[in-house]
Amino acid sequence: MNKEEAKTRIAELSKIIESHNYNYYILAQPTISDYDFDMLLNELIDLERQFPDLVLPDSPTQRVGGDITKEFQTVRHRYPMLSLSNSYNIEEVKDFISRIKKTIEEDVEFVCELKFDGISISLTYENGLFVKAVTRGDGTQGDDVTTNVKTIRTIPLRLKGDFPDFFEMRGEIIMPHSSFNSINNEREDLGLQPFANPRNAAAGTIKLQDSKEVAKRKLDQYCYFMMMDDDKMIFKNHYESLMAAKQWGFNVSNFMALCKNIEDIEDFINYWDEKRNELPFDIDGIVIKVNDFRQREILGFTAKSPRWAIAYKFKAEEAHTKLLSVDFQVGRHGTITPVANLEPVQLAGTIVKRATLHNADFIEQLDLHYDDIVSVEKGGEIIPKITAVDLNKRKEFSNKVTFIEKCPECGTQLIKAEGEAAWYCPNTLGCPPQIKGRIEHFISRKAMNIESLGEGKVEVLFDNKLINNYSDLYDLTYDKIFGLEKIIIVDNDNLENTTRKVSFKEKTANNIIEAIKKSKSVPFARVLYALGIKYVGETTAKLITKTMGSIDNIINASVEDLMEIEEVGEKIALSIKDFFADERNIHIINRLKEAGLQFEQEVKEVNSNQVLSGMNIVVSGVFSTMSRDEIKQLIEDLGGKNVSSISSKTTFVLAGDKMGPEKRKKAESLGIEIKSEADFLEMINTDIDIDADIDSDKKDTAGVQGVLEFDF
Repeated sequence: MNKEEAKTRIAELSKIIESHNYNYYILAQPTISDYDFDMLLNELIDLERQFPDLVLPDSPTQRVGGDITKEFQTVRHRYPMLSLSNSYNIEEVKDFISRIKKTIEEDVEFVCELKFDGISISLTYENGLFVKAVTRGDGTQGDDVTTNVKTIRTIPLRLKGDFPDFFEMRGEIIMPHSSFNSINNEREDLGLQPFANPRNAAAGTIKLQDSKEVAKRKLDQYCYFMMMDDDKMIFKNHYESLMAAKQWGFNVSNFMALCKNIEDIEDFINYWDEKRNELPFDIDGIVIKVNDFRQREILGFTAKSPRWAIAYKFKAEEAHTKLLSVDFQVGRHGTITPVANLEPVQLAGTIVKRATLHNADFIEQLDLHYDDIVSVEKGGEIIPKITAVDLNKRKEFSNKVTFIEKCPECGTQLIKAEGEAAWYCPNTLGCPPQIKGRIEHFISRKAMNIESLGEGKVEVLFDNKLINNYSDLYDLTYDKIFGLEKIIIVDNDNLENTTRKVSFKEKTANNIIEAIKKSKSVPFARVLYALGIKYVGETTAKLITKTMGSIDNIINASVEDLMEIEEVGEKIALSIKDFFADERNIHIINRLKEAGLQFEQEVKEVNSNQVLSGMNIVVSGVFSTMSRDEIKQLIEDLGGKNVSSISSKTTFVLAGDKMGPEKRKKAESLGIEIKSEADFLEMINTDIDIDADIDSDKKDTAGVQGVLEFDF
């Protein structure tokens, strides 16, 4: 294929793929199989490799880059992002409508929309191309998060149809419940504090430095407002503009209604107050807007908010019940979490029997006593939490809830890390819940993937003294486990717990032994992750193994050596050193070595061209021909070493667009050469087949249109 043919095909493929993305993510109506989609995407990737100068700025392959952003540029809003006035009862909404009708003195139509509980964002489009995304900030200026926002599949990179040359689209970035639950499960596995609610998770995600990590968290976005210069506005009202935006490719909620009077508005509010728990994302109210743009102009603005819109905030669903007792649970990293046992109560469609008490400081702040009548809410519509105590109903001489001093499972004196609120049990290898938790993490799908060993079977093996750490798994035989059984308690959040028999029958026992054997071939990066070192997740494990090469190199590395690895800070480095400083862990590692697990990075065939041999190279910025990860891999293939920080030992800095100003300043002060992308490619003067690292998992959160319909 010549260049002209490639140009035509690249444009064609880009259009086809984005059309399928629109059908999948916006319409929730896929028209092609995953396999066929991947084939189209792979064809586009191959063509862009062959002809890098033909890569379009809105190419589907550009959604997830490899750039790491150390800081976000502050951008002044062209149009201020004002807040809305809030109301908390229907009388305040009635007052709002009354004020409007006194001013307008004609019929007024309102648009009612869901108030998404997420992060406000401003999206700028020029000539149909997405060019910039900026957070609300202080309303006058915000942070440029364009690279991260590109990863959200429901945000179009190129518009379709007939659209203005320049405009901004305002919307809300949200985290669906499915993504939120998945992330919190992963954080708890790593011994990290889970996010309190999806809104906090979305806010933290959009400010991550690595866009690939942002993509993994599967954010979603809904558009709700179009901005352009007054003399350029082509629509007469808000509803009309949103319907047009939907045709251009924007994700606009179907859950809105045109309302003529307060009765219609009240019906809409009441409907969604009742139905909001059925949505796959959080809403915290209803937004009511004057529809007609001419009428909006008459109403104008206050200093902080428009006079033509108001937000009705739902009251958080709350229940009142009695505190019966407090359990203290031990996580796999030894974290002690207090959990309130409550008199069962109905809340947000479920029976609530327990609620988190977070930590010792939280209990002290509440001044919690046993038998207290407490208020319980669902934080972010997900996690039950105690919010208050009814002191008027406190029993005389009731006992105060006090945090424990010793581990409830093994009796070890608890410790508290400096600067942290949590208390820990330091008996990492002798505390039963920690032992079982580590084993369960070790066998999990993303770690060693030892199938058939979940569902209470670890508990049975532990109780029978067959396993006391994960290295013991490799001593198991069919004869040792066949016939084992135990009745375990299952909590289904009903009023009463149920029981279930866990048994090791012939087929189960054989499957377990085969899965254990198979796990010996799991790559080194997953083995390191499986060890359960605090703060070392999947991505970090990959970076460490890739850099260090073997478990022995990791064990012998200094804190400074470890901190040279990308994304490894002091906290992670110290955690790794502490883990391997424990001789018991070294003993376990040696046993796993003897069992045949992979503790060395697979050696790839060395490229004959070692033009970068002995060079220490810092990569910074955004590149046009390949991602940062691809460039770094190329550097390593050609004998160079990637380093994260500039020093006197740095050979040169490879600078792309948006290179960090601090790095540039430091390089110049040290006299370190700064090479452009073109200079670098000329320097290496070679054709390398680079494996693309494009996230082909299209199944991030699809829109929820059609889940519930509401018509007036």
